[in-house]
Amino acid sequence: MTTRPILLPMPREMLLTGGSYSLLPAALLVIQSPGLYFEGGVLQQALREFSGVSWSMVVGNDYPNTGVILRVDESLEHTQGYSLTINPAGITILGSDAAGVYYGVCTLRQLLQQYGSTLPCMEINDWPDFPARGVMLDISRDKVPTLETVMELIDRLASWKVNQLQLYMEHTFAYQRHPNVWAEASPFTAEDILKLDAYCRARHVELVPNQNSLGHMERWLKHPQYLHLAETPEGFDAPWGRSNPTTLNPLDPGSIALIASLYDELLPHFTSKQFNVGGDEPWELGKGKSKDEVERRGGRVYLEYLLKLHAEVTRHGRKMQFWGDIIVKHPDLVPELPKDITAMLWGYEGGEAAEHTWEQDCAMVSQSGVPFYVCPGTSSWNSLIGRSDNAIDNCRIAAENGLKYGATGFLNTDWGDNGHWQPLSISDLGFAYGAAISWSIEANRSLDLPRALDLFVFEDATGVMGKLAYDLGNVYKIVGPDHINGQVLAYALQTSRDQIAHEMQTLQNWGGAAPDGRPETLRRAIEEIERILQPLNNARMRRDDAALIRAEFRQAAALIRHSARRLLVLQGEGDDSPATLLADLEHLTRQQQENWLRRNRRGGLMDSVRRFERLAEEYRVMSNA
Repeated sequence: MTTRPILLPMPREMLLTGGSYSLLPAALLVIQSPGLYFEGGVLQQALREFSGVSWSMVVGNDYPNTGVILRVDESLEHTQGYSLTINPAGITILGSDAAGVYYGVCTLRQLLQQYGSTLPCMEINDWPDFPARGVMLDISRDKVPTLETVMELIDRLASWKVNQLQLYMEHTFAYQRHPNVWAEASPFTAEDILKLDAYCRARHVELVPNQNSLGHMERWLKHPQYLHLAETPEGFDAPWGRSNPTTLNPLDPGSIALIASLYDELLPHFTSKQFNVGGDEPWELGKGKSKDEVERRGGRVYLEYLLKLHAEVTRHGRKMQFWGDIIVKHPDLVPELPKDITAMLWGYEGGEAAEHTWEQDCAMVSQSGVPFYVCPGTSSWNSLIGRSDNAIDNCRIAAENGLKYGATGFLNTDWGDNGHWQPLSISDLGFAYGAAISWSIEANRSLDLPRALDLFVFEDATGVMGKLAYDLGNVYKIVGPDHINGQVLAYALQTSRDQIAHEMQTLQNWGGAAPDGRPETLRRAIEEIERILQPLNNARMRRDDAALIRAEFRQAAALIRHSARRLLVLQGEGDDSPATLLADLEHLTRQQQENWLRRNRRGGLMDSVRRFERLAEEYRVMSNA
């Protein structure tokens, strides 16, 4: 009996019909028209790679010696849907459109990867829950990936049927009129975006421009020529302490004039008709220049600024997306949003509280008639090694509520808070599960994720990496608490010894439960990390970057282990001296830089690793005490 294959994502309808089809050494790959040449080429490459056959591609309908047929069939009911039939006579892929054909090819590629040249006969009928299934990659918190890195990620995402990509920008586009803002950032250039846009289009991925336009503008407002536009030019008291200005003054016409100039330069490089203007977390709003107006008119000040952004986006012939965290706090204003605007509802935790929040927000926006996406996350940021179960729970809850209330999209976010220390390979678990659950919730609710990671992410024939990544990502549960938008051992690396007790109390307030920092718990975390990593050298990954993936997992785990060792020392329980901790930290800092530069540009690197310096100085002081 043929074992049921695992696919990423699992299709909603798959029937094994018995028997098999053996690929002939020479056969024809028949495409309906030249418009399917790219899809045919992807399949040709997969046939060579996994089955060792080279089939010629031809255009037409009826040829002898046909091995596979790719055809658009507009009678298929669902946009982006496809059917895949394998029988003893050959293989047929029908798509409702070219994207559907491509997704059928991606499914067949995964079957070839598992079965080689002899495929089980089956019938698959498949289509997505969400029309838009995206990933947002943060490229503004120090780490700006190389073009090659992004293209490799696009290939993986597209093969999992992801069809939208956003690069979150604050200051990392090379605006020709604002060169001082990005001078040290190694930004994406206009030509980079043109290349990526074309690369995405070929793979049925929409590259949606993303430029924050109100808050998170600190990389702009630190420069004298923009400071006058700040809500609080002198800085403000943030939840994390005293902060430099981050938010534009929404009442100043100069704020909109600046943003409009950015749109004028950025948007012509994208073919997408959508545009994410951000608008999230304007921390200072109503605390500085707009205080009187906000006290008098409340959330309407924010709404009016959104409407000004909407006018600028509309002027460029685009449809506006914006983060929904502020507007949902003003439900009376939601119905006043333009009906061609898309609210991007975000939340990054799992659990019962998250269930309630997602349901409440999705229901409210849906009832207003405003289109919306659900935007969970990979849970990799502020964690270093991931939070596997939180990522799974978070994506599942978002997808369920999005489907229930009619969301038009699912955008899986991958942030880089606090120096973007986590490597890209740690985020792959969240990317993969988000792709699966956004394609079909019911078919992927019980997905064997470690096995899928082995097959389609790490390409590890030994079955080591999938379980290793999943287990390492659950170490956060040992110290807890579960829901603090990160994990304690990652946060502690950026917290001075004098602040540890205070920050632990803060984390308790955030998470609803205190972390367990007892020496025995910290030792158990260290032992668990070492146990999980033990089989890493046994992994046999086919990926070209296999050695780098190993190095990234070792590095991320070593940083978390270092944090636990440091907390032991601060409690007078550790076996390390400040000198040994300093030597270890210096080694880890060098390794962090080396790994960084193998996937990312140099700009932002020193800002990121400079965050280790506080720890290094602490160890020096302790050594001299």
